[in-house]
This record gives sequence, C-alpha cells and structure tokens, in this order.
Amino acid sequence: MRLLHTSDWHLGRAFHRVNMLGAQAGFIGHLVTTVRERGVDAVVVSGDVYDRAVPPLAAVELFDDALHRLAALGVPTMMISGNHDSARRLGVGAGLIGRAGIHLRTEPAACGTPVVLADEHGDVAFYGLPYLEPALVKDEFGVEKAGHETVLAAAMRRVRADLATRAPGTRSVVLAHAFVTGGEASDSERDITVGGVAAVPSGVFDGVDYAALGHLHGCQTITDRVRYSGSPLPYSFSEADHRKTMWLVDLDAGGAVTAERVDCPVPRALARIRGTLEDLLADPGLARHEEAWVEATLTDPVRPADPMARLTERFPHTLSLAFDPERAPDDPDVSYARRLAGRSDQEIAEDFVAHVRGAGPDEREQSVLRDAFDAVRADEAVREVAR
Repeated sequence: MRLLHTSDWHLGRAFHRVNMLGAQAGFIGHLVTTVRERGVDAVVVSGDVYDRAVPPLAAVELFDDALHRLAALGVPTMMISGNHDSARRLGVGAGLIGRAGIHLRTEPAACGTPVVLADEHGDVAFYGLPYLEPALVKDEFGVEKAGHETVLAAAMRRVRADLATRAPGTRSVVLAHAFVTGGEASDSERDITVGGVAAVPSGVFDGVDYAALGHLHGCQTITDRVRYSGSPLPYSFSEADHRKTMWLVDLDAGGAVTAERVDCPVPRALARIRGTLEDLLADPGLARHEEAWVEATLTDPVRPADPMARLTERFPHTLSLAFDPERAPDDPDVSYARRLAGRSDQEIAEDFVAHVRGAGPDEREQSVLRDAFDAVRADEAVREVAR
C-alpha cells in the first residue's frame, strides 16, 4: 500500500507580512497531482491543518476545496487535529465527511478505533491520535500525571489492544502530532512543553509499522518507521535550509517500509544574510539572494540611516531586519532580546528570581514556577477550545 504523508499545512498563516494563501493553494494542487500521478492509495495528514483555532474564511474555503478534490480522486484520506487546530471545529461533520472517504480524527477517545483499508496483501489499520494536550486528556486515559509521554503511551496502549484483536498480518499506521526525541525543531512551532518536558521517546510507537508524525516543520527521519513530513512551506527564517517535501511511503506485504521524499513547490527561496550594511550592499557573493525572501542582520556598531530602504534597493523582498552590533557579551548595551534569546519561560523566570532576591529558586520553587506555566498554557488551550 502506498501512502502520501504530509502535515502542518497551517492554512491561513502568513510568512512575516506575506500572505501565503496562494502558495498554500499551489501546494494543495501539487498534493492532488502527486496522488493522481504516483498511484497513491491513501493520504495521511498529521495535524495543524489550520494555523489557529478560528481560521480566516479564505483558509476554510481552501480546506473545503482540498477535501472536494481529494474525495473526487476516490483515494481515502486520514487527518488528525494538531495543537494549532481547534479539534472540535475541525471535527464538525466528520461522520458525514467520512462517507466521502475523508476521515477526520479529532477525538482522543477514538484513538483505538482505526480506519481499515485493504489491498491485495490484507488489511491496513490507520489509527489517528490527535494532538493530546496532557491537562485536558489525562482523565480520558486514566493517568495520574499530566505529561506528554504518559498520555501518548496510554493512547498507544489502546492502539496495540485493538491491533491485537485483528487478523494476523494486519499492518498498522499511526498518525500523531507530537515532539519526539531526536527531532529538530525550528522557530515556527508553538512550544508544547509540559512539566519542563516537550519531547517523548520514539519507542512509544513500538509495535506499529509506520508512525506518520506532525508538529516539527523540518522533514526528518527519527527511525525508518517513525518520520516527520515537515511543513510543505516555510513559516520562519530558521527553515531557510529546509528542503520542503512529503513522504511517499510503501508498505509491503510484511509491513516493511520504504520511503521517498517528494519535493513541494517553492514559492520563493529564503536567505539569511549578516554583516555591515555597506558589506551587504556591495558583496557580489550575495547576488544569488537578490530575488529571495531575506532576513538581514546588521552588525554596524552604529545604526545606519534608512537601512531598510537601502537594503530593498538590492534585495527587494527583504522581510526582516535585525540589528546585532558586534559587542562583547558583557557589554551593558547588549540588547535585552539578545540576552533572552534561546531561553525558556521557566529559565527567564528563574533568572528574574535570582536578580531580585540574590539567589535562584530552590527545587520546590522551581516546581511551583513550572506548575504555574503549565496551568497558564492549559488554560489557554481550554479557552481556544471554548471559543
């Protein structure tokens, strides 16, 4: 059975100030063409279909168009909700849509209920694990501690229990939206840290033939059977070196996996350039970036006049301009943003305690801070669901 694995469409999202809806529509057309021309038997979409819980109308219309085009091909499609989606909204009409071969899996309680397809070698069971917000689903799965690994492991126990009831030789595919250990993050994913931990071990998916993952925006292989498709389009300059693709996955009669990357259309290349303004304007080696979307970091010791206007004369698609004067790390003029770069909310809070008190928090206080951040994040998730 041949699968096309994709995820993280983020319909409705912009890239800096650039509306990406046209590029997203181009990707949907490419997806449909790939399904038709490469003999795809099933499409799996592993979450973050939309960029936010209440997407703009144009994004909903594009999603509707995608559903109609996939249904017209007669190729079954499985989709799960991600941490950016409103599971309840995405799942509206799932029963009716399922009659057209588009199977939306947004309910945690249905993790152990697969969509079963068949080929000449027998059945393939597809299990959809939507994004599992630990604080919201721990009661459903009967776990005491609200953590990513505990709830995902509980969901996978349901998957294995159902699989054990099926005919010998039944192959299995799991769709999941999570941060798996060994994956490489970018700047465009929303933080899902709970209890100081964001990642889960890949071993949680042991026992299934293929785990089609979403959440991380770079295409990557955790193991031969556990892969991220990545997002089909870039959503931050940290993805400048990404090759945006989908996975074309073949499951043989015994469940062995072979996979091929299928390139996605590139609306415009990304470039990150750094140096003094005069160097950036004069360097002939940067000519290849003149038609790219550009993030420029200026290192001039004194901010030059009209830097954006001057940059766009050479690089007309400059979208981001930052200033990072080359100074010693202990220079008092080093920016606050630079001092905080790469630090988590927990680390920043602990540094604040140390600054005002003269000593950092002890283990008990660290735990209090961690619980507070988790409670705020869970409350935000509840509010999004209720909107």
